[in-house]
Amino acid sequence: MTKGTNGMSAPENTTTRTGSCLCGAVRYAFSGVPDRLVACHCVQCRKTSGHYLACLTVNPDALDITADAGLAWYRSSEKAVRGFCQTCGSSLFWKANDNSILAVFAGTIDGPTGLQLCEHIYVGNRGDYYDLADGLPQKPAG
Repeated sequence: MTKGTNGMSAPENTTTRTGSCLCGAVRYAFSGVPDRLVACHCVQCRKTSGHYLACLTVNPDALDITADAGLAWYRSSEKAVRGFCQTCGSSLFWKANDNSILAVFAGTIDGPTGLQLCEHIYVGNRGDYYDLADGLPQKPAG
């Protein structure tokens, strides 16, 4: 066992990853075995990112915000908030109100991730200007 960023013991096959917003005012680290990397095509993800969004589900307790000078949270729906940098505008996180689910936006992770998309969700809301032809599973909703 190794120590994770939250001080908890983590299995040996875990990796600590770091990430940030564009300007560096928000930085984070997390460790653990990644749950799944999905491409979300919901209207909210498209509106906050300008396209669909790749996000990685992580244990909320494993996230360590190491710099939060620009961090702000926006209540985007009755069930969740979205974390972003109020300085540069980078979208970083999606978090369920009950703190049961946390998604880290994959484009904000530093360096190569070694991760691969496993599915597309909310494809019933995808933009009409692109096709999905990668052969991954597609769910109309989440």
